[in-house]
Amino acid sequence: MPKNTIAIVDAGGSNLSSLTFALDRIKANYITTNQITNIEDSSHVILPGVGAANDAMDKLEESNLIEVIKNLKQPTLGICLGMQLLLDYSMEDNVKCLSIIEGQCEAFSNKDNYPVPHMGWNNVNFNKSSPLTEDLKNEDYFYFVHSYYVPLSDSSIGITEYKKSFTSIIQKENFYGTQFHPEKSSDQGSKLLRNFINL
Repeated sequence: MPKNTIAIVDAGGSNLSSLTFALDRIKANYITTNQITNIEDSSHVILPGVGAANDAMDKLEESNLIEVIKNLKQPTLGICLGMQLLLDYSMEDNVKCLSIIEGQCEAFSNKDNYPVPHMGWNNVNFNKSSPLTEDLKNEDYFYFVHSYYVPLSDSSIGITEYKKSFTSIIQKENFYGTQFHPEKSSDQGSKLLRNFINL
């Protein structure tokens, strides 16, 4: 495998075309894989997320990847559901997740003028500095599609408002997560992905 290759974890069922197109635009090397050796030998790992938490955890378990991911030492980025899987638990399907970052994922309440899912462009404020968010500005807009959210915690490095404040970027050691889709977030998303591959 070439040096500086991103392993995109294939958890099944995810449409990865937007992500791979975005990585092509910034000239990143990547493979899509569920092979343990490929993931362990990569320079960076992306855990994408489209679908339901229970299905994603089942796929990771079937591929014997749960402990592999938990023990990764290289920069690892969870996107949308992939970020939520880094937590202890998700109220979606009431499923135990990877327990890499303390906390649980909760459901938005569908009421008032805040329809669920939260879908479209919303801004992010950065409450802590991180190399992942270098050169991004407070109030930069990113593209969201999600019905569940991560409450604020000590691991929150980006915050978004939708009826309430929630975590839109999270970090613990070498593990990072974005609730939004950087691959669908125009120039700001490309900048974040470039920051990630430069970690």
